[in-house]
Amino acid sequence: MVLPMKSSPQKPTSSELEILRVLWTRGPSTVREVHEALSEKKSLGYTSALKLLQIMTAKGTVRRNETRRAHVYEACLPAELTKRQIAGDVLQRVFEGSASQLMMHALAGRKASAEEITELRRLLDRVEKDQIQKGEHERSRR
Repeated sequence: MVLPMKSSPQKPTSSELEILRVLWTRGPSTVREVHEALSEKKSLGYTSALKLLQIMTAKGTVRRNETRRAHVYEACLPAELTKRQIAGDVLQRVFEGSASQLMMHALAGRKASAEEITELRRLLDRVEKDQIQKGEHERSRR
C-alpha cells in the first residue's frame, strides 16, 4: 500500500534535505539504505534516520510504500521543484520578492565559477526573451 501524500508538503529542515538528497540520488530506498548513505558523511543513528523519515511522511515530504517487508521511502516531489519552492520562499521572506537582491547577495557571498556565470547569463537571456515574447503576445491581443 502506498500512503497518500498531503496536499501541500511543508518545507524540509536541513536534516530532511540531506535525506531528500539521498532519495533523489538513489531513488526509492529503505531506512537502512538511507542510513548507510547518510553515515558516509556524518554520524547518524538508524533510529534517528527512521524517526526523520516518519516525520517526513507525516509532513508529506516523502511517501512510504508498505508492500514489502522493509518499507521503502521516496521523495514526493522532484529535486528541482523542491529547490524552486525553497528558493521562492527565501525570495519572498528575506528579499521581499526581489530576484535581483537575492542574486546579488548570493554572488557576493561566494565566488561563482565560469560555468555558473555562463549558466546564469543563459538563464537571464531566456527570461528576458520570454518576457519580450509575452509582451508582444499581449500587445497583439489588444
